[in-house]
Amino acid sequence: MLRVGLTGSIGMGKSTMAKFFADAGVPVNDSDAVVHQLYAGEAAPLVDAVFPGTMKNGAIDRQELSRQLSSQSEGFKKLESIIHPLVRKREQQFIEQEQAKGPEIVLLDIPLLFETGAEKRVDVVVVVSCDPQIQRQRVLARPNMTEEKFNMILSRQTPDAIKRERADYLIDTGGTLEASKQRVAEIVEDLKRRLRSGEFQHA
Repeated sequence: MLRVGLTGSIGMGKSTMAKFFADAGVPVNDSDAVVHQLYAGEAAPLVDAVFPGTMKNGAIDRQELSRQLSSQSEGFKKLESIIHPLVRKREQQFIEQEQAKGPEIVLLDIPLLFETGAEKRVDVVVVVSCDPQIQRQRVLARPNMTEEKFNMILSRQTPDAIKRERADYLIDTGGTLEASKQRVAEIVEDLKRRLRSGEFQHA
């Protein structure tokens, strides 16, 4: 079973591309969705213990958490030390479940793939990218987003140019959605061809 890692900086269209992979029949483990589930479940009391007042009605209030993170220089490291092991555990459960079903390919949607060394856990890396101006427009159009917050997020992410260099496959989302969907279909077909040719014998 081939493990494909999907990553891309904020606003590049990664979540939409993950959906296109799912539409093409590839099982997807969405790390962002897992974090949302964790914030509403087992991670909530753990996060609230480190960031008091962030849990409301049994779930993490993301706005309050974001506010506290912006005022604590070590905040992200503390949060990641709680969340990353739980996300890894869910990822491993997903892989085990899929191995039992036997698909050729699975997709691990990992926003901080290079930042956390997750490229070592996948066979192929797909990077989603676009022009920086398009990225900025998309992100600043989001609710509650500011230039300061956007720049803080970017500072914690591996630069897009480095991600592009390290990619096995690149999806440019600066064009139409149809073009991006076609690119995903091409990647899936190429991976299947390479699997059939025995190129991924370790997978």
